[in-house]
Amino acid sequence: MVIFPGQPPVGYHELADILREQITSGQIRPGQRLPSELTLAQTYGVAGKTARAALIQLRQEGIATVVRGYGVVVREPVEPEVIVAEPGSTVTSRPPTPQERETYAPAEGWPLLIVTSPDGLQDLYPADRTVVRVPADRPTE
Repeated sequence: MVIFPGQPPVGYHELADILREQITSGQIRPGQRLPSELTLAQTYGVAGKTARAALIQLRQEGIATVVRGYGVVVREPVEPEVIVAEPGSTVTSRPPTPQERETYAPAEGWPLLIVTSPDGLQDLYPADRTVVRVPADRPTE
Protein backbone atom coordinates (compact mmCIF):
# COMPACT_ATOMS: atom_id res chain seq x y z
CA MET A 1 0.00 0.00 0.00
CA VAL A 2 1.29 3.44 -0.88
CA ILE A 3 0.49 6.44 1.31
CA PHE A 4 1.23 9.79 -0.26
CA PRO A 5 2.56 12.61 1.94
CA GLY A 6 -0.22 14.82 3.23
CA GLN A 7 -2.90 12.19 2.59
CA PRO A 8 -4.04 10.40 5.74
CA PRO A 9 -5.12 6.78 5.59
CA VAL A 10 -8.78 6.29 4.84
CA GLY A 11 -9.55 4.05 7.78
CA TYR A 12 -8.30 1.73 10.45
CA HIS A 13 -7.36 -1.05 8.00
CA GLU A 14 -4.93 1.28 6.25
CA LEU A 15 -3.53 2.56 9.54
CA ALA A 16 -3.08 -1.04 10.74
CA ASP A 17 -1.26 -1.77 7.44
CA ILE A 18 1.14 1.12 8.10
CA LEU A 19 1.89 -0.11 11.63
CA ARG A 20 2.21 -3.72 10.45
CA GLU A 21 4.75 -2.61 7.83
CA GLN A 22 6.73 -0.71 10.48
CA ILE A 23 6.78 -3.88 12.57
CA THR A 24 7.74 -6.27 9.76
CA SER A 25 10.46 -3.90 8.52
CA GLY A 26 11.99 -3.73 12.01
CA GLN A 27 11.27 -0.03 12.47
CA ILE A 28 9.25 -1.02 15.56
CA ARG A 29 10.69 -4.11 17.25
CA PRO A 30 9.21 -6.77 19.54
CA GLY A 31 8.84 -5.41 23.06
CA GLN A 32 8.61 -1.80 21.88
CA ARG A 33 5.52 0.29 22.44
CA LEU A 34 3.36 1.26 19.53
CA PRO A 35 2.37 4.93 19.30
CA SER A 36 -0.57 5.90 21.50
CA GLU A 37 -4.03 6.45 20.05
CA LEU A 38 -3.57 10.20 20.43
CA THR A 39 -0.18 10.17 18.70
CA LEU A 40 -1.53 8.05 15.84
CA ALA A 41 -4.56 10.32 15.43
CA GLN A 42 -2.38 13.44 15.33
CA THR A 43 0.31 11.92 13.09
CA TYR A 44 -2.04 10.47 10.49
CA GLY A 45 -4.92 12.92 10.77
CA VAL A 46 -7.49 10.33 11.76
CA ALA A 47 -10.07 10.18 14.52
CA GLY A 48 -9.09 8.65 17.84
CA LYS A 49 -11.67 5.94 17.19
CA THR A 50 -9.86 5.01 13.96
CA ALA A 51 -6.49 4.84 15.76
CA ARG A 52 -8.02 2.66 18.49
CA ALA A 53 -9.54 0.30 15.91
CA ALA A 54 -6.15 -0.08 14.15
CA LEU A 55 -4.46 -1.02 17.44
CA ILE A 56 -7.27 -3.46 18.25
CA GLN A 57 -6.82 -5.04 14.81
CA LEU A 58 -3.10 -5.67 15.49
CA ARG A 59 -3.92 -7.10 18.92
CA GLN A 60 -6.52 -9.44 17.43
CA GLU A 61 -3.98 -10.62 14.86
CA GLY A 62 -1.61 -11.49 17.69
CA ILE A 63 0.99 -8.96 16.52
CA ALA A 64 0.62 -6.69 19.55
CA THR A 65 -0.57 -6.97 23.13
CA VAL A 66 -1.50 -4.61 25.95
CA VAL A 67 0.88 -4.29 28.88
CA ARG A 68 -0.98 -2.61 31.73
CA GLY A 69 0.55 0.69 32.71
CA TYR A 70 2.83 0.67 29.66
CA GLY A 71 0.71 0.59 26.51
CA VAL A 72 0.36 -1.54 23.41
CA VAL A 73 3.58 -3.37 22.56
CA VAL A 74 4.75 -5.55 19.69
CA ARG A 75 4.71 -9.24 20.62
CA GLU A 76 7.71 -11.47 20.11
CA PRO A 77 7.11 -13.66 17.06
CA VAL A 78 6.32 -17.22 18.07
CA GLU A 79 6.92 -20.31 15.99
CA PRO A 80 3.74 -22.37 16.25
CA GLU A 81 3.92 -25.67 18.07
CA VAL A 82 2.72 -28.55 15.91
CA ILE A 83 0.45 -30.99 17.75
CA VAL A 84 -0.38 -34.33 16.13
CA ALA A 85 -3.72 -35.59 17.38
CA GLU A 86 -4.85 -39.19 17.36
CA PRO A 87 -6.83 -40.37 14.35
CA GLY A 88 -10.50 -39.83 15.06
CA SER A 89 -9.87 -36.78 17.25
CA THR A 90 -11.94 -33.64 16.89
CA VAL A 91 -10.74 -30.06 17.16
CA THR A 92 -13.03 -27.26 18.31
CA SER A 93 -12.42 -23.78 19.67
CA ARG A 94 -13.89 -21.41 22.22
CA PRO A 95 -12.91 -18.26 24.09
CA PRO A 96 -10.78 -18.92 27.18
CA THR A 97 -12.08 -18.40 30.68
CA PRO A 98 -10.19 -15.83 32.80
CA GLN A 99 -8.27 -18.65 34.51
CA GLU A 100 -7.42 -20.29 31.17
CA ARG A 101 -6.27 -16.91 29.84
CA GLU A 102 -3.74 -16.79 32.70
CA THR A 103 -2.66 -20.40 32.19
CA TYR A 104 -2.40 -20.50 28.38
CA ALA A 105 -1.87 -16.77 27.64
CA PRO A 106 -3.40 -16.69 24.16
CA ALA A 107 -3.18 -13.44 22.22
CA GLU A 108 -6.09 -11.13 22.84
CA GLY A 109 -9.12 -12.16 20.83
CA TRP A 110 -7.72 -15.62 20.04
CA PRO A 111 -9.54 -18.75 21.17
CA LEU A 112 -8.29 -21.92 22.75
CA LEU A 113 -8.23 -25.04 20.62
CA ILE A 114 -9.80 -28.07 22.26
CA VAL A 115 -8.50 -31.38 20.96
CA THR A 116 -10.80 -34.22 22.00
CA SER A 117 -9.39 -37.71 21.52
CA PRO A 118 -11.65 -40.63 20.60
CA ASP A 119 -11.71 -41.72 24.27
CA GLY A 120 -13.10 -38.30 25.31
CA LEU A 121 -9.96 -36.80 26.89
CA GLN A 122 -9.44 -33.13 26.08
CA ASP A 123 -6.29 -31.04 25.73
CA LEU A 124 -6.31 -27.24 25.42
CA TYR A 125 -3.93 -25.17 23.31
CA PRO A 126 -3.67 -21.43 22.53
CA ALA A 127 -4.76 -20.99 18.90
CA ASP A 128 -2.35 -18.14 18.22
CA ARG A 129 0.66 -20.42 18.47
CA THR A 130 -0.56 -23.95 17.83
CA VAL A 131 -1.09 -25.97 14.66
CA VAL A 132 -3.06 -29.18 15.09
CA ARG A 133 -2.66 -31.98 12.60
CA VAL A 134 -5.26 -34.73 12.68
CA PRO A 135 -4.24 -37.74 10.59
CA ALA A 136 -6.94 -39.42 8.57
CA ASP A 137 -8.47 -42.54 10.05
CA ARG A 138 -6.86 -45.64 8.63
CA PRO A 139 -9.28 -47.75 6.65
CA THR A 140 -10.14 -51.05 8.27
CA GLU A 141 -9.25 -54.15 6.33
